[in-house]
Amino acid sequence: MIFVAGSANLDFVVRAAHIPAPGETVLGRAFQTFPGGKGANQAIACARAGGAATHMLLALGADAFAQPLEASLADAGVVQHVVRSPDQPTGTAFICVSDDAENAITVAPGANASLQPTHLPPLAGFSHLLLQLETPLDTVTAYAQAARAQGVQVVLNAAPAQVLPADLLAAVDVLVVNEGELASVAQHNGSIAECLARLDTACVVVTLGHRGCCARLNGQILLQAAYPVTPVDTTAAGDSFCGALTAALSLGHPLALAMQYGSAAGALACTRPGAQSSIPTHAEVQALVASGTPTGAEAALREFCGFPA
Repeated sequence: MIFVAGSANLDFVVRAAHIPAPGETVLGRAFQTFPGGKGANQAIACARAGGAATHMLLALGADAFAQPLEASLADAGVVQHVVRSPDQPTGTAFICVSDDAENAITVAPGANASLQPTHLPPLAGFSHLLLQLETPLDTVTAYAQAARAQGVQVVLNAAPAQVLPADLLAAVDVLVVNEGELASVAQHNGSIAECLARLDTACVVVTLGHRGCCARLNGQILLQAAYPVTPVDTTAAGDSFCGALTAALSLGHPLALAMQYGSAAGALACTRPGAQSSIPTHAEVQALVASGTPTGAEAALREFCGFPA
């Protein structure tokens, strides 16, 4: 079983021709609301895309925005441990999605900021704790240390990007980052290989969008080329990756196979609008994994990352 502790937000999404530059006003088109938040997205990805039994600790306000978040988690089969914050609104995110499927996101944390170290229940029976950085950093650190003390594997998606304290990194078993987050954690702007060399974490997985992903596990380099899809909206692609990857690890699969499941889940999420609404089923993920990746793509990925041939 997997325990996810993290954020839940109601996403307000508008589509536009392009993402506004500073000071620019852009007329949008379609507007929708979707359940989101990195923590909730990843919990649903663990359960739906990964097929793993999943619990989640989350904080919500006593308002109408909380209802669709709870309903979405329940629909995916996620067991919820809700901290109700009467003085804070449910978290929200304001997202602009451009016609080329890129997005810009502003988050108002609200109740997410009220999660405290004391809110984490005992983790007996859980194999992995999955964390992100949309809740207070000291709380994330306390959760990771508590899980480590209970023999539970800690997976940290270090997003949004920021420099991490050494005591948090020391409690992490699997660190998942994208290219920008890797540079922030490593405090270096060189190649993927150079940034990885600056980190002591035994297992680091780096997502690289349309290129695929790579990992370093106890000094060994693993490469996974991307599955080709036509993107519609990249929101929650990284969360789908993290959830499916963690689910695969919790089910006893090796990291290389877990990267395949994560990559397939992230690719499929790009083909649909919204956050949790875009997360694929486990059967869809398995089917895409079975289809394979383009021949020769791994060599190009290795070169991009700066790994020797």
